[in-house]
Formats: sequence, structure tokens, C-alpha cells
Amino acid sequence: MSKLKTDHVFTSESVSEGHPDKVCDQISDAILDACLAVDEKSRVACETLVTTNLVVNAGEITCAGWDGIDPEAVARRVVRDIGYDREELLFCADTFEHICRIHQQSPDIAQGVNEGTGLYAEQGAGDQGMMFGYATTDTPELMPAPIIFSHQLLDELQRIRKAGEIPYLRPDSKAQVSVLHMEGKPKRITSVVIAHQTDDIPLEQISKDLIQVARNVLGPTGLLDDDTQYFINPTGAFVIGGPHGDSGVTGRKIIVDTYGGVGSHGGGAFSGKDPSKVDRSAAYYARYVAKNIVAAGVAEKCEIQVAYAIGVARPLSINVDTFGTGNVEDAALQRLLEGGELFDFRPAPIIESLCLRQPEGWSYQGTAAYGHFGREGFPWEKTDRADDIRAALGV
Repeated sequence: MSKLKTDHVFTSESVSEGHPDKVCDQISDAILDACLAVDEKSRVACETLVTTNLVVNAGEITCAGWDGIDPEAVARRVVRDIGYDREELLFCADTFEHICRIHQQSPDIAQGVNEGTGLYAEQGAGDQGMMFGYATTDTPELMPAPIIFSHQLLDELQRIRKAGEIPYLRPDSKAQVSVLHMEGKPKRITSVVIAHQTDDIPLEQISKDLIQVARNVLGPTGLLDDDTQYFINPTGAFVIGGPHGDSGVTGRKIIVDTYGGVGSHGGGAFSGKDPSKVDRSAAYYARYVAKNIVAAGVAEKCEIQVAYAIGVARPLSINVDTFGTGNVEDAALQRLLEGGELFDFRPAPIIESLCLRQPEGWSYQGTAAYGHFGREGFPWEKTDRADDIRAALGV
């Protein structure tokens, strides 16, 4: 039985790369990228806080090349690339104060995660907890429609802003899309909300321009109609924004980062964490497996839960739910995953199979805005095991 009603409106939001929390996610992940570039075995748990002209980095990092990494320089590059390059925004790449309080990873954690140490002879999970992966046939990306539409809308708005096509746009923005589902499938977009930081100009001009962008982005879905409602900067003005308007912290947009509230979430954030942390790597792998199951035609929707104990390699449990859309029993899929021959949920094989310590053609910073899932170029988005799944199940 589906967890969602057959006919319902579901809403998801996304936030731009200039949103204060996303500024933090990108700085944390840029520092992770810098560490992995000099030491692929780096252990990184990097947090960032931003507020009015201030960036604070804290956390635990063990990296053989740490002495050659300048977190302040990394932070200034990220902030500048986002577009905070004017002092009038009261958060500026050239002038913000930087505070760094980073120390080494706790040896108590390290002994359970390092291969060949601790109670087990193989690399254990970097923490306890449960992670989820999800996929659905609702969109070509095999993602829920409301969240992927919200991401696509903001991605286009940031392109337009950086290209200067709408010169009054500032970096901070949010988008929200509501989609009517009938018989479990997206049928129409009922409303679109955009809150975008701008220069001080008339709301009428902002509304006209951003509604046109929304129609350009979402029109090809075929889900807009004359009754779709648009809400642009509903408070009337959004001039004060970014870290000056609202402080930001790493890991505070976990629903934006995943499936927009569709399915379940284990509570762990992604950004600033190296792949020994199963909060990140196992969530990526669960998405990879769920996406391949859906791509194989075995189910229209699939959610996978996996749970770990810190320092223990093998998951404590794997659960599969196809919400009644599968053409094989969920128990058969669960047995397939628990067997470990097709998909291995131990941390070391996850890291190796997805090349998480040696990103090629992608970066962790690149995951930190506009969603970790549903975007091409990331290894967990491949559907290269769909044929293997069909063969293993005999379908």
C-alpha cells in the first residue's frame, strides 16, 4: 500500500546556492574536496556557520596534507563564485571575517572505522543510524516531480543571474512547487512560489520577469495550465537576504538535498562529511540501488532503508518497499540485496564501487546545491545494474 494518497497535492521546496545554509554546505564540501585532493583517505567532518560578514569553520579533520590547505582561501573562493562580491550585501568574499576551529578526528571514532583496527578486521561504518534511498517513475530523472521541478527552476534562475540576463537578481532565493497527483501520477502544477532576493525595484517588474522564467522552465512538463497560481516575493520585498538576512549552518537543508519530503529520511546530513560517514555514502548507495530497481522496470516506486552500527561493516538491516507498485514481491528484492552479490552495502565496497574517494568529473561541492539526486554526472545516478537486476530476478 502506498504511503501517499492516490489523489493528492504534494509540495516540495528548493533553495539556491546563495541561501545561507547552502553557502555553508558548499564551503564545507569545498574543504572536503581540497582534503581528498591531497589525501584520499582524509577523514573530514567540517561544519560552517555564516552570518553578517562572518564565516566560521569548525569540526574534525585528519588529512596528511592539511598544512597545505587554507580553509579561509577556500571559503572566500566559494563565496565569490556564488556571487557575494559586493560590500552592500553585508556579506562579501573580500571582507568577511574568518574563524577556524578545526582539529583532528577523535581516535575513539577512528579505531572503529579504520580498516584492520577495532573489533572488526574491515572498515566499519563511521556512525550508527539509518539511511534511505528512493526512486520513482514520476519524472525522467526517476525523482519525485515537486522537488526536481523546484531544483530546475532555481538552477535556471542562478544561470540567468550569473549571465546578467536579469541584472537586479541577488544570490539568495527559494522556490516551491505544488503538484496534483491523480492515480499516483503527476497531473498538473497547482502553484509555484518564488522568493528571490533582488535590488530595490518594483515588485511588478520582478513578478513579470520571474513568472516568465517559471513558465519557460516548467512549460515543457505539460503540467502548467491557466489555473496554475504564481506567488512571487509574497511579502512584497526581498532586498535584505543572504547571511546578513539570516544566519546559515551546514546540514540544515536535508529534505531539499534528498527527495523533497517524499519517502523517508534518516536525519543525517551530507555536506562536509567524507565517505566513511555512512550518513552520506550509504544514502548515495541506497539511491543508486533504488534507482536501478526502478530503471529495471521491477517497480514504479522504490524506497530502501539500510541501518548500521558504528564500527561494524555489515548493515544491521536492509528493508525494501515498492509501495505496491512492484511486479515481484518486496521480499524477493530484499533477499537479493541481503545476499550481497549484486549490491554490497558494506562501507568499503560502497566507497570503491562509486569511487567516492576519487571523484572524477564531479566534486562534492557540486552536490551541495540543487540536490544530491536526480542530476547527471554523479556515480550514484547511473543505471548500469538494471539488466543485472532483471537477470537475477528472472523478469
